[in-house]
Amino acid sequence: MIGICIIEDIADIQNGLRSVIESDERLQWIESFDTAESAIEKIPELKPDVVITDINLPGKNGIECVFELKNKDPKIQFMMFTIYEDNDQVFEALKSGATGYILKNTSPDKIIEAVVELYEGGSPMSPKIARKVLQSFNMTKENPVIQLLSNREREVLELLSKGYLYKEIADRLDITLSTVKRHLNHIYEKLQVQNKTEAVNKLYGK
Repeated sequence: MIGICIIEDIADIQNGLRSVIESDERLQWIESFDTAESAIEKIPELKPDVVITDINLPGKNGIECVFELKNKDPKIQFMMFTIYEDNDQVFEALKSGATGYILKNTSPDKIIEAVVELYEGGSPMSPKIARKVLQSFNMTKENPVIQLLSNREREVLELLSKGYLYKEIADRLDITLSTVKRHLNHIYEKLQVQNKTEAVNKLYGK
């Protein structure tokens, strides 16, 4: 059986996920945690095969939790279980040591399939996330200049390329207007351009 621990601070979601796990004879629920801190303390002793964790946790987040636990026991496989689809969260989770990433609206059958696939050496991701990872990989592979930018700077430039105004970019990224302008100044400096049109052209390798 595949031993599983859950890290999720919302009780209803935690219990629902446990029910999904217990509905399949291949899976065995071991224990659930509602904070990263408690999971980091106890999971190395429990030695689960798979840990399913939310990203948005009180205190340390799920990405930090995965990073610490992976260092303590590299054999554990981590599945991020979250509402987030943005690239920063995806890549931070993958860099921390996660090898699976699914959304909370995934059906129970698909969750079970993903856990089994992860245990067997795969890297299950929801189709939307897999597509975003591929698109971002292709962008940086085809256009090395974009690697000069931070993740946040790429986000600002991508939104700018889609026609968003500075104020709209600030609202979407939950940052101030002055922060958007500061990011743009850094982008212009790094890409050695004078304006947003030249920056967007560099984004797409023109």
